[in-house]
Amino acid sequence: MGDLTPVAFDIETSGLGTDAIVTVAGFAHPPGVSVVLNTDGREADRTGLSEALRERVSTTVSLVVCTDEQALLERVADIADRLDEDRHYLCAYNGETWNGGFDLPFVRSRCVAYGRAWPFAGLAYVDVLDVVDRFETDDVTDLEGVYDALVGEPTCDPFDGSGEAVAAFEAGDWLPLLLHNIADIRRTRELVLLAERYVPTSDFGMKNLDPPSP
Repeated sequence: MGDLTPVAFDIETSGLGTDAIVTVAGFAHPPGVSVVLNTDGREADRTGLSEALRERVSTTVSLVVCTDEQALLERVADIADRLDEDRHYLCAYNGETWNGGFDLPFVRSRCVAYGRAWPFAGLAYVDVLDVVDRFETDDVTDLEGVYDALVGEPTCDPFDGSGEAVAAFEAGDWLPLLLHNIADIRRTRELVLLAERYVPTSDFGMKNLDPPSP
C-alpha cells in the first residue's frame, strides 16, 4: 500500500438494539495499541487494569477509562486526530463493506445521537473482510476463524465468541472485555499486513471516509 501504514479499528457494544452503546473502542497501530473503555458510570481501576494488560499483552498498551459513551467518542476523535492521512489508513474487519458492516455504521449513529462530528474524516479505509476473500479459507469468514487459518499465532482473547463481550460489560468484568478487543484489533492488523504481501493493491478497495459535506 505504498507508504501508508494500517491502523486497525474495532469496537465492542452493549448489544445490537437501538439503545446499545459503544463499550470499548480500540486501535492497533505501531508501536502498540490504544483502547478506550466506557464503564457507563461504574468504577474501574485504570492503574490496575493497565498493569494487568501489560502482563498479558505483548505490545505497548495505552488505556483510557471513560464513564460515559460521549467521553469515549471524544477520545476516539482525539486518537483519530493524531492519525496522518498521508501516512495512515484505517482498517477494520467487517467494519464497513459495500453491502453492510458493523463498526463504522454503529459509530456514525452514536455520533448522530450526540451531535458529534464524524471522527474519521479524510482517512482512507480498507475492509479486511473483503481483502481476505483473496485467500482460500475453506468458507470460513469470521475474524477468529480466518486469523487461525492464515496466521494461527496465539492471542490474548479470553472469549470463545464476541457475544461474551456483552455479558462482560454487563458484569463490569473489564479486563477480559479489554483483552478481547485488543485481540481483535491485533488480529485485524496482522491480517491486513499479510494481505499487503500477497494481494494486489487494486483488490484492496480503498475508499476515503471524508463525507462530501463538512
